[in-house]
Amino acid sequence: MAVSGLIMLGYLVVHMLGNLKIFFGPEEFNGYAHWLRTLGSPFLHHEWALWLVRVGLLAAVVAHAVSAYQLSRRDIKARPVKYAHKRRRASYATRTMRWGGIILGLFIVWHLLDLTTLTVNERAWSGHPYENVLSTFSTWYGNTIYIVAMTALGLHVRHGFWSAAQTLGAGSARRERTLKFLANGLALVLFAGFVSVPVAVMTGVVS
Repeated sequence: MAVSGLIMLGYLVVHMLGNLKIFFGPEEFNGYAHWLRTLGSPFLHHEWALWLVRVGLLAAVVAHAVSAYQLSRRDIKARPVKYAHKRRRASYATRTMRWGGIILGLFIVWHLLDLTTLTVNERAWSGHPYENVLSTFSTWYGNTIYIVAMTALGLHVRHGFWSAAQTLGAGSARRERTLKFLANGLALVLFAGFVSVPVAVMTGVVS
């Protein structure tokens, strides 16, 4: 679960940086989208590199979901009877990890239908990603779905990064504060970076 989570985290950082190119105008953003499809050319055929990334990400998502289910079942078997008294020592991010994962899973499906297959994007224009991003964030539901999902993502990353570090042996009492600082900082940067795009469209900064 930790390894698959870190793979997806690395992708999210790169994806966020790519999204921020929208602030440099349609030519820059559309050029970046075209570059993704020609990555590895002429050695790789058109979109082959992109599909390799997609397959790798799909494998990571499936591995993460299966691991989450297995760990959940193991927890239930280990403690079939609930504690008589609950003490909320865990943070809000920790307590909402499962719900956050479900929200993000549903969002991935929506996001692909919205900006990859263009199935639910009513004013989509094939081959013009800049215009398609503006189209989806010009609707109240497009903004709402995206911002809610990015809030869930921030909370998920905040706990997940720290937890992965513990699992992989990087955690220790001496590094506790540093790891939590990194987890909080990474979650905040990803949330702000991704949400800045719909906010920019809503406020007319990007048009």
